[in-house]
Amino acid sequence: MKKRRNIFNIIVGALAIILVVVSAYFGFTIKGLNSGTQGSQWTSQNGVTQIKRRGYIRVAVFGDLPPYGWVNDQGQRVGYDVYLAHRIAKDLGVKIRFIQVNANNRVDTLNSNKADIVLANFTVTPERKEVVDFAKPYMKVSVGVVSPKSAPIKTAAELKGKKLIVTKGTTAENYFAQHDDVNLLKFDSKTQQFNAFKNGRGAALADDNSYLYAWVKNNPRYTVGIKSIGPKQFVSPAVKKGNESLLNWTNKEITKLNKEGFFIQDYNKELQPYFGKDIKPSDIVLTQGK
Repeated sequence: MKKRRNIFNIIVGALAIILVVVSAYFGFTIKGLNSGTQGSQWTSQNGVTQIKRRGYIRVAVFGDLPPYGWVNDQGQRVGYDVYLAHRIAKDLGVKIRFIQVNANNRVDTLNSNKADIVLANFTVTPERKEVVDFAKPYMKVSVGVVSPKSAPIKTAAELKGKKLIVTKGTTAENYFAQHDDVNLLKFDSKTQQFNAFKNGRGAALADDNSYLYAWVKNNPRYTVGIKSIGPKQFVSPAVKKGNESLLNWTNKEITKLNKEGFFIQDYNKELQPYFGKDIKPSDIVLTQGK
């Protein structure tokens, strides 16, 4: 009887080990395993050592946000964030796998372990800092408002009672949600918001000003009537909360690239051709060499 009990205990123990391994591999939830807390197994699996062992890094980027991250006519991923992503992968010594995201699922993509790092024009906010860890910034930005040249919106007061188009999960939505006198029309993607805008569904559209500068160059019937509104903010890479390994590595990488003047190079290659003459590198890129 005792021998049978020992065999039974061995079998139960073996099954428990198998369950943990299978759950970790396929992403099943086990209490305490996928909590996202610092030091959890899921967080450690996205650390630098594990990424190098895996042989590739998963980078979340936009697919429809030129000139920051989009797919061109040749089917290639290009843009300011994509250029940075390739350099990060190179310096890690691994290949790269892109995970396409929208503004409103960037946090979920990290927390569900579908990506190791987000490079998707991700503006740092106090609310977002509660749920992800941001590395050092590599770009500055504020909210801007674009409108038709035939009916320009030049002040916030002119938005009163009008419909303003935004993308869900953006700083533009967060800022104007605090203004009850503005009627927000919210969309899931950049493509949807601009299609709605062109179809006359709103009097204006709010988004990151750096993106709008590029958009109006390709759409000359519109103007960025409000170039900056609300607080100045910064764009940073983001990793899962508690992933100190990748966070520390990314901070060192941003510092190194800054000293090299990498972001000026990135600007000149990926942004400058899409901006008008009124925009300078210093309007977008943080001071280099610091």
